[in-house]
Parts: sequence; structure tokens; C-alpha cells
Amino acid sequence: MFNMAPIDIKLTENDLKTIKKLTKKGWVDIRVVKRALILKYRHLGLGTEDITELLDVDQSLIPITLNNYFEFGLKRTIEDAPRTGRPIEFDDRDKANIVAMVCSEPPKGYARWTLDLITEQCIKKKITGSISKSKIQVILQEHELKPWREKMWCVPLLDDEYIERMEDVLKVYERPYNQKRPVVCIDEKPVPLIEDKYERIPSTPGSVGKKDYEYIRNGSVNVFCGVEPLKGKYFNRVTSNRKKAEFAKFINSLASKYKDAEKIVLIMDNLNTHGNNSLIPSSWK
Repeated sequence: MFNMAPIDIKLTENDLKTIKKLTKKGWVDIRVVKRALILKYRHLGLGTEDITELLDVDQSLIPITLNNYFEFGLKRTIEDAPRTGRPIEFDDRDKANIVAMVCSEPPKGYARWTLDLITEQCIKKKITGSISKSKIQVILQEHELKPWREKMWCVPLLDDEYIERMEDVLKVYERPYNQKRPVVCIDEKPVPLIEDKYERIPSTPGSVGKKDYEYIRNGSVNVFCGVEPLKGKYFNRVTSNRKKAEFAKFINSLASKYKDAEKIVLIMDNLNTHGNNSLIPSSWK
């Protein structure tokens, strides 16, 4: 699920009449109807999750549809654009270059990244030959990036060393599946232990469930995770912290799941505990 800020719209009377006529026609492309209803339901004040459930659509379609309405109006938003050939596909390398660029400082003279600026720089830097703003928005949502809303820590400079290392990692991801040398991505994250301060109100016919925004924090735990993308495997281990000893135990538990492997190829970030030193008990202090 994407964590997106709500986009509010108010349709014109003519647009509301057009949508009403459209939904009463005998046969209309279901994709056109759903886009029209996304606009109508948001106009009526429904939230993203409610619209997603009512229309059974991917949640990422909603902000794209709303933004298209602001930019292009009703007709171009709900109707399929004419197709002149196969849509342009972007591989993981293209997406990684776009994400890395957005995580860096915007060009001189700009305070922040915008969809227009990202589109312009993608072409200028020859990251892609052509790309639409809606496609960029999808890529940013996939990576939970909102460069126009918050300051993020990321790679400050796309220098040759960074690009070389990034491409090394991408080459590892491109390796064909090898049972004897599995590629496993590992990471960890803190997870707060929270409980509701007030009792939730369950949903009833015609009414969604409700919960209060206040909660009680009961500390936090760490969750290690290992993922083998080409096999669809994942492993979790909950620990009280992410120190060297717990990291070593996680690596040991992961190794036990690949007893027949000659070598396990691990992909991880450069956290100070992600190293050989963490596997030496004498360093566990």
C-alpha cells in the first residue's frame, strides 16, 4: 500500500453530467468507467482506500487519475490515448538511475524536484529517451519517494564511483538463478510496538470501521529480513536490537536454510554491522 497525501478535487457541473451519462450507457470500456468514477468519488469526499475497495483498482491509479484531471481535463483523463506502438518499457537500471537522480540535489536554480523537472532531466542526462510524468510518478511511488514534500537523506552526489558500484549491484541482480549460489538481499528495520489507546469501532453495513489517531507506544523491536528474489523466498527474524551479535545470529539462521549451497551471495547496504567483524564473537560488545 502506498502512503500518499490525499488529492482533493471539485468537478464542474458539466463534468459531473458527462460522468453521469457515461455510467448510464449500455456499453463502455470498464477502464474508462473506473477512471470516471475515481473522479466522482473523490469529488464526493471518499478517501483513497474507500475508492480502491469500491472499484477494485490498484491504489496507485487514483493519484495518477486525479493529477491527470488537473493537467488535462476530463476527456483526456478518462479516455485511452491513441496507441502508436508498444509502450516504452523501463528496466531496473533505468528506474535506479531515476531514483538516484531524484535523491540528489536538484539542478542549480531549483529548490526542489518536480515532475516536470524530473522529466526534463531524465532526457537531458540521457537516462531515458522519452518518459511521461505519469510513469515517473509510478516509479516514485514504487520507491515511496516524495521529493517535493520532505527532505531525505540519500546519495549526495552521483559521481563515477557511485554509478560504478550501483551497476555492480544491478549486474548481480541480473544473474540467472543458481541453486548453488543463491542471491539473497538482507536488511533490517525498527518496528514500533503500538496499541490502540481507545477501542476501535468495527465496520457495519454502509459504514467503514473507525480508529482514533492516538496510540500507546510499547517500545520497539528490530526485524531482520532476507529475500531471495528469483526464488520468491523470504526470511524474518525479530530481535531486541540490530547489534553485531544479533546480526551474526541472523546470518547463521539464514545460512542454515541453504545447506546445499556452495556460496550465498548477500546484497546489503554499508551499515557498520554489515561486515565480517560482526561474525567474530569477541567483537560482540
